[in-house]
Amino acid sequence: MDAKEKAAQLHKSGFNCAQSVLAALGDYTGLEESAALAISGGFGGGVRCGEICGALSGAVMAIGLAFPYSVGTDAKARNRIARLTVRCTSDFKEKFGCLRCQDLKRNGQPCPLLIQGAAELAEEIIQENL
Repeated sequence: MDAKEKAAQLHKSGFNCAQSVLAALGDYTGLEESAALAISGGFGGGVRCGEICGALSGAVMAIGLAFPYSVGTDAKARNRIARLTVRCTSDFKEKFGCLRCQDLKRNGQPCPLLIQGAAELAEEIIQENL
């Protein structure tokens, strides 16, 4: 099962957008599912205030775990995660029209579509950069 399918399954089980995407990418992040679900629990609904899409937040978290920038002096890692994050947000915005949860919902974008799109995008970015 690919990340897109797993994310859809998690969402149908009751998890929010961020949880569904981050947990679906566990093969790339190394996070146990329970940890991924716990970490991302507050990011659904645009961090519960309608701001940046939870599915996109989960995707960016997964990319960050796959390509860690965890040493402050590691300019190569810093530049890589910046580049990959910009690609992720740009591609998401191009596909769905915007990044804010409230705006996506107002524009009629259903969460299941956003979740699958974000998981697929993150998986693509990760695989291309391994």
